Amino acid sequence: MDNQAHTLYMIYFAVINLVTLIIYGWDKFCAKKHCRRVPEATLLILAAIGGSIGAMTAMRLFRHKTLHLKFKYGVPLIFVLQIAGLVYLK
Repeated sequence: MDNQAHTLYMIYFAVINLVTLIIYGWDKFCAKKHCRRVPEATLLILAAIGGSIGAMTAMRLFRHKTLHLKFKYGVPLIFVLQIAGLVYLK
C-alpha cells in the first residue's frame, strides 16, 4: 500500500469510528429521553464497515447495548474479523 492510500485509509478509519461513537451515544441519549432510536441494524452495520472500535468504546463509555448478546459478542467478533482481514491482506 502506498503512502497516499495508507493516509486515506487512516482518515477513513478515524472518521468512521468517531461517527460510530457519536451515533451510539445519540442512541443512548434517545433511549433515556424516549425519542426515536437508531435501528440496531444501523449500529451493527457501522461496526461492520470499520467502526468496531468506536462501537466497543461507546458500549463501555455510555453503558449502552452491553446486555444485548448480538452487541456483547457480535461487535467484538466483528473487530476480530476486521483485524484478521488486515493481517491477511498484509
